[in-house]
Amino acid sequence: MAEQPRLIKKYPNRRLYDTRTSSYITLTDVKELVLNHDEFQVVDAKSGEDLTRSILLQIILEEEAGGAPMFTSDLLAHMIRFYGNAMQGMMGKYLESNIKAFTDMQAKLQEQARAIYGENSPVGQDLWAQFLNFQGPALQSMMGAYVEQSKKMFQQMQEQLESQTRNMFSGFQFPSYGAAADAEGRPDSVTTSGKAGAGK
Repeated sequence: MAEQPRLIKKYPNRRLYDTRTSSYITLTDVKELVLNHDEFQVVDAKSGEDLTRSILLQIILEEEAGGAPMFTSDLLAHMIRFYGNAMQGMMGKYLESNIKAFTDMQAKLQEQARAIYGENSPVGQDLWAQFLNFQGPALQSMMGAYVEQSKKMFQQMQEQLESQTRNMFSGFQFPSYGAAADAEGRPDSVTTSGKAGAGK
């Protein structure tokens, strides 16, 4: 039977109570649980409402204010604009899947390092940092190429959609559209036909 997530209750005085250790804890302690991959859930002590996400966002906010922010102002602005947008759900899944792929790669590398160098070897612990130092430019280049490829695919989809839309409506006659097109295409046609009519 799988172990139940650690239950942490948040009281009106903003204090966090760990039911497993029967003691009050701080946001720093919750951060340690995250770093240790411990499963936990934060709930409102009175209503039982799940507050896990808001607590995690608080931790992120403190980390961002700590002097070495991960997110730029531009990135945060872009993320805010996705809220309420049709792309909101897809963007969340996109970010989640990419971060998961990155952490999976990190875990595999660390597992291989432990198998070769041992559990507590400094070489094994530092291997991921070395990998990022050497592969940083290559990863940035790869990500840049991926973004460019995504842009091209989007442009192709846009062009295809516009083409399908034109084909869909090409059989319909719109009175105002036909008159406007005729006037734009042949500016003198009305005058000429009028003169021709007068001459007859």
